Amino acid sequence: MSFLQSSWYRKSPWRFVLLPLATIFGLVTVLRRTAYRRGLFKVHRPGVPVIVVGNITVGGTGKSPLVIALAQRLRQAGFHPGIVSRGYRGQADRWPQRVAPDSDPRLVGDEPVMIAHRTRCPVVVGPDRVAAIGMLLEDHPECDMILSDDGLQHYRLGRDIEIAVIDGARRFGNRMLLPAGPLRESIARLSAVDFVVVNGGRAESGEYAMALRPLGWRSVAGSAASRELSAFTDIDAHALAAIGHPERFFSTLTQLGIRFDTRVFPDHHALQASDLDFDDDRAVLMTEKDVVKCRDIAPATAWYLEVEAGISGDLVESLLARLHKGHVSTQHERI
Repeated sequence: MSFLQSSWYRKSPWRFVLLPLATIFGLVTVLRRTAYRRGLFKVHRPGVPVIVVGNITVGGTGKSPLVIALAQRLRQAGFHPGIVSRGYRGQADRWPQRVAPDSDPRLVGDEPVMIAHRTRCPVVVGPDRVAAIGMLLEDHPECDMILSDDGLQHYRLGRDIEIAVIDGARRFGNRMLLPAGPLRESIARLSAVDFVVVNGGRAESGEYAMALRPLGWRSVAGSAASRELSAFTDIDAHALAAIGHPERFFSTLTQLGIRFDTRVFPDHHALQASDLDFDDDRAVLMTEKDVVKCRDIAPATAWYLEVEAGISGDLVESLLARLHKGHVSTQHERI
């Protein structure tokens, strides 16, 4: 985590230095949202229900695992979801881009490849979510709903249901807007979303709890090898992470009784062979998000922790009830 980001979660004097910029950022955010609410900017609706899973803070909160869990539950309920995402850090020459389980994460982003691998749903990415949905529905007319991984602030995209994900451990940090704090929008924005999901920590009144449950270890190097959760208990290992909140992963390893040193990279870092070279034969442990960036260069000692998002049954039931009733909110209500 950068110095600026770390200052958001402690009492740093930098928040006061950056307060004027945060005030300007907040004003621009409010004016932009107001412009969409009043119809000054056009909102595009794709003709199928859109569920946006986003957050109001910068950094990893657990959106992608929730999208995966929802996609799986929706398919079990008889829906045919398609998924769109921004493709953050993707270096493709043109957008939107179709994403397959074996797509190059350097072109389309790491999280979309992970989502495509886990859900087997159609996935399209691009900075313009409207264009991404257009390509997805043209390729897959059977899709009867869209899940947007992130995009809570992408107001050009009309949406029917909004889900905001909160990091239960860090919550809102110093509760200030960018760049003085981690907030993309004020905390009051949460009163306008349909569901607030707390990943880890304690869910407060009106919030739904979610927890990432570890399932077991799988080989990174392309084999089908797997191991039980206890496979590395009381063993010295290396832990590698290039995610938004690596402390969550390291905490899980500690709970599993693993002794480890850490090697941390910025979120979405493009892993190189040298990043995985520890010059010994100890196990290298990582997250599933990092696997898609290093499967071809990982040593035989590399393993990733497979997890699933455990979500409240009430959340799924409420979501399905809205969809079955044809719940559609107006854009003025939504934004």
